[in-house]
Amino acid sequence: MLRLIILLLIIVPALEIWGLVTVGNLIGAWPTVLLVIATGIAGGTLARREGVSTLRLAQLQLSRGELPGEAMLDGVCILGGGLLLLTPGFFTDIVGIPLLLPYTRGIVKWWVKRQLTRMIGEGRVFWHVRRR
Repeated sequence: MLRLIILLLIIVPALEIWGLVTVGNLIGAWPTVLLVIATGIAGGTLARREGVSTLRLAQLQLSRGELPGEAMLDGVCILGGGLLLLTPGFFTDIVGIPLLLPYTRGIVKWWVKRQLTRMIGEGRVFWHVRRR
């Protein structure tokens, strides 16, 4: 897992730089900079709106005595999508947008739940309860 993270920390910035240079050559430097700024602002705004909505849902569920599992997963997706959209570059934007939009976020949540269920079934994920 650590190797994958290190690999991503090397590949993603290199890919983003390549994408920014390529788009800059196609449309010019200033339009590219403005496009990066616009996606950052749009991402921050969308993440804030979706985050507030999810927070209200979680509070409502907690007030009813329910566990806000879906809302928590929504929150993680929204946080990740917002961070990706605030990161300069177009490839991270392509990954971040589906995490912020409710319909595509539902697909991502379904996939994550399926993967977690599989991992738990294989014994790769377990809960550790510390006894006092």
